[in-house]
Amino acid sequence: MRPVSGSGRLVLAATPLGDVRDASARLVDALGTAEVIAAEDTRRLRSLASALGVTLSGRVVSFYDQVETARLPKLLEALHEGQTVVLVTDAGMPSVSDPGYRLVAACVAEDIRVTCLPGPSAVTTALALSGLPSDRFCFDGFPPRKQGERLRWFAALATEPRTCVFFESPHRLADTLADAASVLGNDRRAAVCRELTKTYEEVKRGGLGELAEWAAEGVRGEITVVLAPAETRDTPPMETLVAEVKQRVAAGERTKTAAAEVAEAAGVSKKALYDAVISKG
Repeated sequence: MRPVSGSGRLVLAATPLGDVRDASARLVDALGTAEVIAAEDTRRLRSLASALGVTLSGRVVSFYDQVETARLPKLLEALHEGQTVVLVTDAGMPSVSDPGYRLVAACVAEDIRVTCLPGPSAVTTALALSGLPSDRFCFDGFPPRKQGERLRWFAALATEPRTCVFFESPHRLADTLADAASVLGNDRRAAVCRELTKTYEEVKRGGLGELAEWAAEGVRGEITVVLAPAETRDTPPMETLVAEVKQRVAAGERTKTAAAEVAEAAGVSKKALYDAVISKG
């Protein structure tokens, strides 16, 4: 492990999603005092600083996806020299579907202090506004762009017991929701959150089929989608299912066919039910 030669620290600073009044006092202080500010978009950073009345006295460097790896050595060097590096992205929390993960991982590997200025996050804001269960949730980034991969992506969420939050481009939203409806059903509940905290904030709630029709008319702005968890079913006891299969077999059905249909309806293993029927004669 490389020895720490200074007391530098990396500060992950959450920035407003839209309304600059959501900026924390700590963010204002950090922007005004940091020796280095790594920004996903330097123009947006300067616009934010101007709106907050902050003078950026430190060195400003661009830090977006395409240059993230190339910028690491110089930023790590500054940190080892004892400087404070503040990382900001366009909106919300760095490293959450934004640049930052590689820098944090590098700092952890080199025993450099990493801290965070908590603040706005589109993920938790959308979750809170969705009206969907929030006791357990997962964040899944962006869906795949290609339809085949996207359909398989949604198939993996068919039995997901947690509420799922993901981002999507407004240009792909209609196709994404249509694919979700085709895989998960028109009635699976969801919420589309658009332009959070901004002037034209909108939260559209409903079934996936309804939301796909709405999105087909065209949607603009930053999009966060919240998908309801899969509905859980109370599975009848195995003895009850075995009795149902035997009743159908007595009425003339083949054991294998009856077991398969009863198992599918109950959401249990076909083989397990069939074996249970056979074992009980």
